Amino acid sequence: MTTRRRIRAHGRVQGVYFRDSTAWAARARGVAGWVRNDPDGTVTAVFEGDAAGVEALVELCRRGPGRARVEWLEVADEPPEGLRDFDVR
Repeated sequence: MTTRRRIRAHGRVQGVYFRDSTAWAARARGVAGWVRNDPDGTVTAVFEGDAAGVEALVELCRRGPGRARVEWLEVADEPPEGLRDFDVR
């Protein structure tokens, strides 16, 4: 069954390889979606795939890459859209 979650990471999450490390991890797990920097300094991502892969990515985003400092992570379930690839926006 396909699961979809949208996250929004707050804290020191831009300029710390957050988007690229998220994309690499998503592709390695076969999870589709996208990740982008937002003008307010947050990072938003959508993950769509099997529940275990999506949950692993949500947990990865709670920590962020080495130089990131995630202060809090918003997580919302959404209906799947049938995404096939993972993009950095």
